[in-house]
Amino acid sequence: MPKTIRNKFDKVLSYESLMEAHKKSRKGKGYRNEIIKFNLKQEEYIMWLYNELKNETYKHGGYKVFYVTEPKLRKIEKSRYVDRIVHRWLVDNFLEPTFVPTFVNTSFACLKDRGMHRAALYVQKCMKSALVKWGEYYILKMDVAKYFDSIDKNILFEILKRKIKDEKILWLIKEILFSQEREKGLEIGNYTSQMFGNIYLNEQDQFVKHNLHIKYYARYLDDSVIIVKTKQEAKRALKEITEFLEVNLNLKFNKKTQIFKGKQGVNFCGYKINEHRMKLRDKGKRKLKKKVRKLESKIFCGEITSKNARIFLAGHLGYIKYANVKNLLEKVFYIE
Repeated sequence: MPKTIRNKFDKVLSYESLMEAHKKSRKGKGYRNEIIKFNLKQEEYIMWLYNELKNETYKHGGYKVFYVTEPKLRKIEKSRYVDRIVHRWLVDNFLEPTFVPTFVNTSFACLKDRGMHRAALYVQKCMKSALVKWGEYYILKMDVAKYFDSIDKNILFEILKRKIKDEKILWLIKEILFSQEREKGLEIGNYTSQMFGNIYLNEQDQFVKHNLHIKYYARYLDDSVIIVKTKQEAKRALKEITEFLEVNLNLKFNKKTQIFKGKQGVNFCGYKINEHRMKLRDKGKRKLKKKVRKLESKIFCGEITSKNARIFLAGHLGYIKYANVKNLLEKVFYIE
């Protein structure tokens, strides 16, 4: 993929590429009414969508708003299914192949083979290396305040324009990005928002790596970890990154941003990490125990089978297998 995109929109746009985006969008969600209805006339809908995009008459629809409480209270804005197909088509064909190769290899969120487990293991690897190299070291943990709500859409659009020179792709991005009148805040729930969020903070990644020349650095969405030899280095890095974010991205760090000695360990991606152990944070333990008790009750009442309960727990089990949780597993699952 070239450094910039030019004259790609019409070459990529086809009935087949939109159908592929539809198949990916519905995967694992085929039981939902909106997708069942779409599937009944999918050929007609896809052809209609093809013509709308080709003629640049496509208009992004509105959003259904709801709230989730896990892992914390969040406002979710859900777009129409047909819009979600367009999101997938845009990301898979243009945004991902163009921008992901430019990311630093220590940016982890929402990227293939770069999830939270790998992020946590990488931070632990950095801590081990720092311990051998320096003995005592310091950790700077940074957390952007209300990240998705604070993203400036105009700044994001200018960042995208550096690499995208195809006017039709820019038209589509603008239609999605500014479908609501507000100029700050990405819609949590859009497939595009994950990629936009990574592209936006890639600016911080590049600054840390190429301007500050910091070796031990990792970011998972809006959470970042820097490991340096001295407290003075950590303070200097925090000052320069804070100024960079405020001036270039209109972002600020929240009160959870702090500097501490490496021997204290670091909370990152749901784990309490030190050089030799990764433990689940107390919040994660409580969540797991609560889930198990709820499933036990449903099994007892005959609402679900043990096999289905294990499927519901699959995500939790995949998450905890990277941590040192032998005692927790014995206590929660009664392993003998």
